Amino acid sequence: MTASPSSTTAEELRGAGLRVTAARVALLETVRNGDHLGVEAIASGVRDRVGHISVQAVYEALHALTAAGLVRRVEPAGHPARFEGRVGDNHHHLVCRSCGAVADVDCAAGDAPCLTASDDHGFAVDEAEVVYWGTCPDCSTGRSS
Repeated sequence: MTASPSSTTAEELRGAGLRVTAARVALLETVRNGDHLGVEAIASGVRDRVGHISVQAVYEALHALTAAGLVRRVEPAGHPARFEGRVGDNHHHLVCRSCGAVADVDCAAGDAPCLTASDDHGFAVDEAEVVYWGTCPDCSTGRSS
């Protein structure tokens, strides 16, 4: 018998040392089912599942889930934070300069951290963050019409 998404999510929360609440389960599932969602979209998704939740409670839960490594915060320069459930693989992102759409890009060089610094200044590098900027297909099409 396969565990339901909620029980699996609850196990992940417990495994990360977090208290399991209906709101946290709904939030984690909303992030994982979404596509680089902003806080308002996450709050709306959680409300659809469990009823009222304040935006402040969503921020607090996102902070806890991010610190536990269950959620990744993506914050391209000049854009509000987005959150995703794809964690631990050191992938990168494409960001549209026009509409702010975000898409995942697998690591270009293979192994983490994907890039080797020419001089690491003694740092133990474990992650490289790369953001590709451009115009998404929808915005490109809109400009040419």
